[in-house]
Amino acid sequence: MYEDAWYNFDFQHKRNPSQSHGHKRKESLLQQPNGVSQPGDATEPLEELFEDEADPNTPAEATIARRAKSYSDFHDLVREHPVTQSSERRRASRKQDRYWDALAIQEPRHSAFDLDTPIFELLQDDLLEASQQEYSLYRDQLALTERHLDTLIQDTNGALDILASLADSFRAVEDQTSSFKSQCDDLLTEQKRLQKLADEVGTDLYYYTYLDNVTRRLNAPGASRLVDDEVFEEILTNLDACIAFMTKNPNYRDAESYLARYQALLTKALHLLEVGFVSRLDKSSADMAKQIAATQSEAARHALAYGRFEELLLDSYSLLPNIRNVLSKAFDEYGSPKSGQSVDIYSNTAKNIFLAYLGTRDRDLKPIIQKEIEAFRNDAKETSPETASRNFVKQCFERSYHEAQLFTKLFEMEPGYSTDTASAFMAIKGHRSDLVNGVNVAPIATQLQSVLVPSELKVACNVLGWMTHEYLVLDYDEDETPFARHCRELTARLLTEHLWAFTDAAFEAEIAKSISKVPVVVDALKIGPVVDGVASSNAYPPVKRALELLDLFDQSMPKERCQRDSPVVFKIVKEAIQALHRAEARLKPLKTGTDSDLFMIKNLLILKNELVSLEIGDIRSQDPGMQHFGQIWDALSVAQNLVGYFSSFIPGSSLWSRGSPGPGGAKNGTPAVAPEQQDASDQLDELLRKSIYAFTQRWGDVINEATGRQLGGKNLVKVERELEAMLQNAFSNQPEVIAKLKEAIQMHAQAQNERKGSKITRV
Repeated sequence: MYEDAWYNFDFQHKRNPSQSHGHKRKESLLQQPNGVSQPGDATEPLEELFEDEADPNTPAEATIARRAKSYSDFHDLVREHPVTQSSERRRASRKQDRYWDALAIQEPRHSAFDLDTPIFELLQDDLLEASQQEYSLYRDQLALTERHLDTLIQDTNGALDILASLADSFRAVEDQTSSFKSQCDDLLTEQKRLQKLADEVGTDLYYYTYLDNVTRRLNAPGASRLVDDEVFEEILTNLDACIAFMTKNPNYRDAESYLARYQALLTKALHLLEVGFVSRLDKSSADMAKQIAATQSEAARHALAYGRFEELLLDSYSLLPNIRNVLSKAFDEYGSPKSGQSVDIYSNTAKNIFLAYLGTRDRDLKPIIQKEIEAFRNDAKETSPETASRNFVKQCFERSYHEAQLFTKLFEMEPGYSTDTASAFMAIKGHRSDLVNGVNVAPIATQLQSVLVPSELKVACNVLGWMTHEYLVLDYDEDETPFARHCRELTARLLTEHLWAFTDAAFEAEIAKSISKVPVVVDALKIGPVVDGVASSNAYPPVKRALELLDLFDQSMPKERCQRDSPVVFKIVKEAIQALHRAEARLKPLKTGTDSDLFMIKNLLILKNELVSLEIGDIRSQDPGMQHFGQIWDALSVAQNLVGYFSSFIPGSSLWSRGSPGPGGAKNGTPAVAPEQQDASDQLDELLRKSIYAFTQRWGDVINEATGRQLGGKNLVKVERELEAMLQNAFSNQPEVIAKLKEAIQMHAQAQNERKGSKITRV
């Protein structure tokens, strides 16, 4: 099956050299391994027996199987070539000759055979050997295979022994090298630590060695050219890194000294940037100022002041990028201040850059601004201050928008409103000039006030009202443009910072002039008839002026500033009440035929109705009569329970609400509230209750007295006619007021009569 030369066994035999030539056919695996076979040893084949039919008990004829390719193929060959198949093929090939060969009588092989001995016995051994020849071959093959397997087992055992020996050797080597490995690991760790330490030392050393380099560069004769180069940004970055390192490690050698020197160098570098920017501004301004002075066209001036100026500043390599880099270290894109190291140095430089830029713009645009201001003042004198003010505000808002756009393009920053003193907004706002820039609105307010001061108060109110409705009231049907948003912001600042305070002062001056200091005239104390159905037509003149001022204030201010707790509204109401008190004090000793209580009720109701109108809606859209009387009356708690109302005027009553003292002063431990601390509406309510109580009580007593006299019916009719005439004169177009007052008088008289146990006739 296999060549013996494949295995290194002791029983291998050497091949005959003479047989190595020829066809070079390998020795058969079926050859017996016990040496070279001799010719005499060959087994004689037995003569074939001729039988008619194959005996099923006859052993199968042996055949030679094909040589196996490998040892593992041996069993497959055996299964593929069973003995029965070989025997059947041989019988099939010689089927026709068997019958004749069976009849042939073979001569005895040896003459020594005894004729008397049966031939089967003589040939029994040979037959047995011949029949078992194939099985002997298989036995030999199995024996050969067994020897091969034994050899493999021995070789495997030897290999396992060698491997075990190697494993023991490796273990011994590993045990011997473990200490060496740990030493190597310690050396590697130490090497990494030293390398890291060396890197750190080298990095730290850079922050010290950079000082000489940057000092030479910033002190060189051509250092000013660095601001227009990209290397300037690198210098600032390195200086920031060095300052941060020295600040972080104050314990290092000479850290404080190096920190101070680096900060000084940073200041010097930023100063070079300021000088370079100012030089660029001066150069651009010199070219543009001549051209602006030479032209007379407004469009050409606008193109030079903005378009050409922007081109001249942008015509540089890295100057503006370096400036933007410095500004970004101090402020964000909306001008809010940043925090961090050296931010004070950068912020100071940024503010200096802003002031230099604004100063240049003032110098360049001053001729244009002066002409616009002169034209505005001439229009205010010749035409109308109100129209001139509107045109001037529009013109200033347009210029402010263009200045803001130019500022944003140059510095990539849009300063938003901020109250922080460190913000860019406050830095620009602090620049004092007559130029209207993107932030400063003081020049607009200054020019407007110079024209509105000599004008009437109504002109200022109309201008403020126009600005409020034109710019502050948003139109939600359209998208807000950047220009509209800018105008709204300027208007809000212009009103809150300047014009509202200016208008409040103008109102206070007008109040003092037309209400507080007006002398009491006797003829003005009479209550005349109502003219054209207007309730305020027969009011006291200071009260009429108070109504006009309230109307003006409502038209010029948002509703948030027109509430009853507004200082101006409070002052108007307070001074009107004081004027009524002076008129009442003068009216009582005079015999003018005017009831002082009715005089107070008439004027106080008009004033109260006006305040309610201001709080509810637009007074101009309301009926000129006493449209809010029902609401006022209900608030005074008169119409709900008049008997209880009149009886509540006992000292200590709770009707004097909101801390207002009753006729008896402060009771029940409740302190009286000073008039200056009271709400304007509270003061009116208190005074109105007093006047209504006094009037209804007095006339109720008159009716009771007229009823109790002789001929009381005639006296009562006369009293009622006199009361009716008085009420109709004061409230001719207000029947509701007359009815309420009559009802109050009747209820008061009835209450007094019930106390006396008598019945009073209805009025």
